Amino acid sequence: MLRWLLAVLALTATALSPASATSVVEAIEQTSSAEALRWVLDLDAAADARLIALTGPNRIVLDLTDTVTAVALPAPEGGLVTAIKHGLAGEDRYRIIFTLARPVAASVQAVALPAGPGLELELRASGAKTSSIVGGPATVASASAAREAETPRTARHVIVVDAGHGGEDEGAEGAAGTMEKDVNLAFAKALSAELESHDDIDVVLTREDDTFIPLSERAAVARKAEADLFISIHADSIRYPELRGATVYTLSARASDELSRQVADSENAADRFADPRFAEAPEIVDILVDLTRRETIGFSEHFATDLVRRLGEANVRLIKNPKRSAGFRVLTAPDVPSVLVELGYLSNKEDEKLLKSDAWRRETARIMGAAVADYIKGRTRPTNRS
Repeated sequence: MLRWLLAVLALTATALSPASATSVVEAIEQTSSAEALRWVLDLDAAADARLIALTGPNRIVLDLTDTVTAVALPAPEGGLVTAIKHGLAGEDRYRIIFTLARPVAASVQAVALPAGPGLELELRASGAKTSSIVGGPATVASASAAREAETPRTARHVIVVDAGHGGEDEGAEGAAGTMEKDVNLAFAKALSAELESHDDIDVVLTREDDTFIPLSERAAVARKAEADLFISIHADSIRYPELRGATVYTLSARASDELSRQVADSENAADRFADPRFAEAPEIVDILVDLTRRETIGFSEHFATDLVRRLGEANVRLIKNPKRSAGFRVLTAPDVPSVLVELGYLSNKEDEKLLKSDAWRRETARIMGAAVADYIKGRTRPTNRS
């Protein structure tokens, strides 16, 4: 009965839960000193574990597949570990990050406990220049090394186009009554049509009608589709009516400026309409630690830079410093390059007119489509993608 209650609590009371969790951490016993830290995790079912060693600063990452925790993590003691953080690093991976005072030799192994299966994690000061993984599960040294191991790829590419807001979440409203959710959907469909004209591109829309979708579910669509690129479409309203023009955003733990912070806060507020299970997201700074995410950010920045250049060359109105970044929850798929495009501001009358224009919509979609087509040139896809 206790195990059942813990499982229910873990799956319903926390947003840091993989959608298909099969294992619950029911207890953690910590033993620590200046030279070592040992954790024994009591699980209700066996779980796959993997360790990753990171530098700059020295950290050890413990990844648990399809696992959630029903207990609070112990505070670090003894001095070897200076901080412990946790969060989702993917749809099915729960991640715990140990920040170290100095390099360690790390190991993790399955153990049999009186109550059932468990895991034993040990971090021991090594005296080496960098941390190392001792035996156990395979580790990933770098995102590039992991990608080099991939098999040859097929020709078709998947682009996910996300029409922001929808359903009861109407988004911004223009002075003339234009609803952002309608503008976003109309543009998403125009961009989809443009992209579908390319023989090597398949398009997935996160919504095709007036439906509410939580932000985490939008990112999950991109991951499930194994997308090459995720583009979220928006048209916000802001308290500066003179501000107009398009902006292209990428993900960052800190906003690049005050305007970006305000826009991100506005867009992230969409989850106030969500089921409580989706109301929170894992800390963006935790997601950014993911090795794959580091490479993903590079691709996102590359596409954002090129898109801004193309829009500017085509005389599409842009705000000052049109490439910005902030903590947009919808952009947190760790292995899918992602951007959020604010087409303009409904709080500006001129932008509102353009956003309702079929001609402007088609031309802007054509420019964005060309940027996407150029982005995927030379990029390949794993054979396990269809």
